[in-house]
Amino acid sequence: MTPQQAPPAGNDVRDSRNLMLRILAGAVLAPLTIAAAYFGGWLWAALATLATMGMYAEWLLVVQATRPRIVAAGIAPLAVAGIALAIGFSGKALLAIAAGLIAIALLARINRGWALAGLIYAAAALFGAVLVRADPQSGFIALLFVLLVVWVTDIGGYFAGRGIGGPKLWVRVSPKKTWAGAIGGFAGSLAVAAGFAASGFGRMLPLLLLGAVLSIVSQCGDLFESAVKRRFGVKDSSNVIPGHGGLLDRLDGFVAAIVMAAVIGVMRGGLDGAGRGLLMW
Repeated sequence: MTPQQAPPAGNDVRDSRNLMLRILAGAVLAPLTIAAAYFGGWLWAALATLATMGMYAEWLLVVQATRPRIVAAGIAPLAVAGIALAIGFSGKALLAIAAGLIAIALLARINRGWALAGLIYAAAALFGAVLVRADPQSGFIALLFVLLVVWVTDIGGYFAGRGIGGPKLWVRVSPKKTWAGAIGGFAGSLAVAAGFAASGFGRMLPLLLLGAVLSIVSQCGDLFESAVKRRFGVKDSSNVIPGHGGLLDRLDGFVAAIVMAAVIGVMRGGLDGAGRGLLMW
């Protein structure tokens, strides 16, 4: 028996350790995130701003565009946009991001397009997270819905994929993901939506459809981030979160889902009523 065919005992130990780190990190980060989402206002805006600034920095690491002036040209506009969004000046927030894009376009010499895409990606996440929470009546419940759908999709996908296995979802982009995991995560999102409907936060069928859409979008966001990393030969965006890798690795699904949620919410409830528009069908 060749070494490649030997029972992967070392892999089992590493997988168990990684799972434990994931659980511990989640046990710490999830309550903190929910608490910030509950209080909303400056606290949530500050958390979203810091997270997106970190995501942008990691994106530049992945796409190999880490010159200090490029980092600053994206970090500063995100900080200004976060402050502007926190006090309700969404127009000024857009101007700050536009200024950042212009600065990057002028300053970047290597991977300019990727650096610009990173700022758009981070800014979209920032706007989505703040807009969905902005509604004082429904914002927390709407944001909690998105968070739980993303988390359950991720958790359900992880355990269904490991427990059931089977055909791979997209080997070239993410070798470990399986169709069983995708379906398991999707099923979990429907359970979340059913629970919200049973609790009186909307009608059953529309919330099931919303949960399904956000789960699929979340998984597409995960695959998108994996595709970017594979394009540049990177495994993890960083190691800042034990067991999860970096902020990009942890928030890729949330970014896609919160942007989609914000689009739906704003279309139905306006800039100040995105949370209400998202859930109250």
